[in-house]
Amino acid sequence: MNRQEIDALVKQMNVDTATGEVHPRVQQVVVRLLGDFFQAIQDLDLTQTEVWKGLEYIVDSSKSNELGLLAAGLGLEHFLDLHADEVDAKAGITGGTPRTIEGPLYVAGAPESVGFARMDDGSESDYVDTLFIEGVVTDTDGQIIPNAKVEVWHANSLGNYSFFDSSQSEFNLRRSILTDTNGQYVAQTTMPVGYGCPPEGTTQALLNKLGRHGQRPSHVHYFISAPGYRKLTTQFNIEGDKYLWDDFAFATREGLIASVTDITDPAELAKRGQDKPVKHITFDFKLVKDLATAPTSEVDRRRVSA
Repeated sequence: MNRQEIDALVKQMNVDTATGEVHPRVQQVVVRLLGDFFQAIQDLDLTQTEVWKGLEYIVDSSKSNELGLLAAGLGLEHFLDLHADEVDAKAGITGGTPRTIEGPLYVAGAPESVGFARMDDGSESDYVDTLFIEGVVTDTDGQIIPNAKVEVWHANSLGNYSFFDSSQSEFNLRRSILTDTNGQYVAQTTMPVGYGCPPEGTTQALLNKLGRHGQRPSHVHYFISAPGYRKLTTQFNIEGDKYLWDDFAFATREGLIASVTDITDPAELAKRGQDKPVKHITFDFKLVKDLATAPTSEVDRRRVSA
């Protein structure tokens, strides 16, 4: 069958058969994707067994709660970011801190504070370096934005996230910090590390078939939001990590790389209530003013809430 015949068949089965109310956008998407899929079956000469094994893989990935990992690992989430950049540019929206993938491990409802938050529960303090992350939220003209909401989350020293790892306390390494009158946020936490896909999981099984690893560099996730500004979904990856530019999720972007320094001066440590050297990262954010005519920067997707 040529593409014309395929499209006619899809229309006959999924458009002409409609007897009830039609959702035009859903119909448009289904018809297009089915046509592309049928064309791929023909072009690649996929067998019925191969098609059904593919469908079974999607079911298994869903059952193991790895669809979010799969979307990141195959580059779908990164492509959505690149597409959103293009859409923004066409709408006249430029500048600001780059976006990058959210990933599958956000949890809503983290404890909220103003200016400062300690993110860790102290369970790793004896053997993991303390890290202070601080920065300022401004607009693209450099004007500070007080009361901006900085939602931040990252993995522990084993590469695991609270709620998804039952050994951690609730909201460990997850906080929401409202910037102070100077637009500043400060987070006291522990040094994050990267993580790998579950080695026996469905995502790594497919990556193995593609000859790819499933490792991420050490990184910290953010949502930044403020009234009148476009919500920013981003993260920084930490300079020097082995996987910095070899991230299986393709999240590393220019402008989103953080450098770590050491604080050893006793006076500076005393100001922070510390008696031994700590790590430090400065990472500022620039938000873009929202436009009524611009596409939304909010992404409506299923997330964990506690």
